[in-house]
Amino acid sequence: MGRLGPTEIILILVVIILLFGAKKLPDMARSLGKSARILKSEAKAMKSDDQQNAAAGPPNDASQGQPAPRTIQAAPGDVTSSRPVTEPTDTAKR
Repeated sequence: MGRLGPTEIILILVVIILLFGAKKLPDMARSLGKSARILKSEAKAMKSDDQQNAAAGPPNDASQGQPAPRTIQAAPGDVTSSRPVTEPTDTAKR
């Protein structure tokens, strides 16, 4: 496979516009951006959780109770689209 030239790029764009329509493309781009923001915020939250857990060390008491539910936000400061997340718990004894 060679490099894509300007003709190939224009042809790909025309095919995308024909497939999805010009009216749907902005909505798709908007939802893609929102998804990217959610993914980025979740990755950041996971990294900070890992750092906090590593600094705190292993828990000494297993009966400390359930952790507080996490909240996923679509965008920073966007309270209307946030929702609590129920995470699966492993209750099976091994």
